[in-house]
Amino acid sequence: MAQRVHIIGGGVIGLATAYALVRDGFEVTVIEARDSLGSETSFANGGQLSYRYVAPLADAGIPLQAIGWMLRADSPLKLRARLDPAQWRWIAAFLCACRRSVNRENAAHLLRLALFSQETLRSWREDNELEGFHWRRNGKLVTFREASSFERARHGLVDSKQQHVLSPAECTQLEPALAGAAFAGAIYTPDEEVGDCHAFCQQLAARLKASGRCELRLGTAVTGIRHSNNIVNALELGEEVLAVEQLVLAAGHRSPLLALPGLQLPLYPLKGYSLTLPIGPEHRPPEVSITDYDRKIVYARIGKQLRVAAMVDIVGFDPALDPKRLELLKRQARDTFPEAGTYEAAVEWAGMRPATPSGVPLLGATAYRNLWLNLGHGALGFTLACGSGRLLSELIGQRQPSIDLFGFKHRVV
Repeated sequence: MAQRVHIIGGGVIGLATAYALVRDGFEVTVIEARDSLGSETSFANGGQLSYRYVAPLADAGIPLQAIGWMLRADSPLKLRARLDPAQWRWIAAFLCACRRSVNRENAAHLLRLALFSQETLRSWREDNELEGFHWRRNGKLVTFREASSFERARHGLVDSKQQHVLSPAECTQLEPALAGAAFAGAIYTPDEEVGDCHAFCQQLAARLKASGRCELRLGTAVTGIRHSNNIVNALELGEEVLAVEQLVLAAGHRSPLLALPGLQLPLYPLKGYSLTLPIGPEHRPPEVSITDYDRKIVYARIGKQLRVAAMVDIVGFDPALDPKRLELLKRQARDTFPEAGTYEAAVEWAGMRPATPSGVPLLGATAYRNLWLNLGHGALGFTLACGSGRLLSELIGQRQPSIDLFGFKHRVV
């Protein structure tokens, strides 16, 4: 009889893990507190599958830059200090990671996982005909307003064979929607991709249901994890007790609420916002994915909609929409792409991205012999989900992982 794996979390990370496990012959149960799948951080994220742009936020110069940002009304970063030890521990660890050598090492870990994730998604799309989520290989332009930031980017290319330096005129030739925008230049990567993360979650869920090997338990909150002798025995679902053989914790920023002794999870939610604009025949949205580097805004055409996403708000666990932040995002997007879509009909959203201070997710085994982590992907959840899920399946199946997991392992405390 196949071993059963329970997964806490029905977002893109949990569902991709479930899909990889089912493909490898496991029985799976996904437990999601909400009544629907992919409905929190996975719902309306930036939409870019950005495989070669994975450098962590923590880097040399960022603390000083952040101070300057916070003094501006149009800052991409907002910090609301709270009487919360978890917030201050996270900020302290983040500051410790703001060194160039640390950033480069962590970026290398993320790039290794990202390229593996790209290959995994390709396999799932082609071998299993996984579709229906507006996937396209449309390329990506990282555009720079400041000449200084453009020069730094030119000299720090990750892959000079895949990344091309473009002048403003070349940017407009490649993407006519950029005509009139004030950019000093851009870096173009032709094989970057785009997709609808929420629709991807629904496609995975449909495949999981059809497999006959996966149970989806929605509207079910895990209230406790029972354990003894470094083994997880059961989950508490209110008054119900559910025995487990293997357990994957993939509950995003809520995961620390379920942490066991010795399992300190350095996660904190980085709140981001998005607008989803309907596109009509009269509009001129960008077809290439765009990252406005200096304003920290990403643009991705997803079917007949344009997704505009931005901002990092370190404000605690408050998912409420902030009208001022959304109005700033709308104003800056309209300034860059005035004819991209119907701004007046934009659907507004905010999500809590579960981030580690280093930007590197926690992936793999713990001190508990049957408890596994798939957490802390930050703004790269959609990008890294397929590779992370496949690696978890390899580890649980006691197979050699496809890539080196150095840098992703949980530190026992």
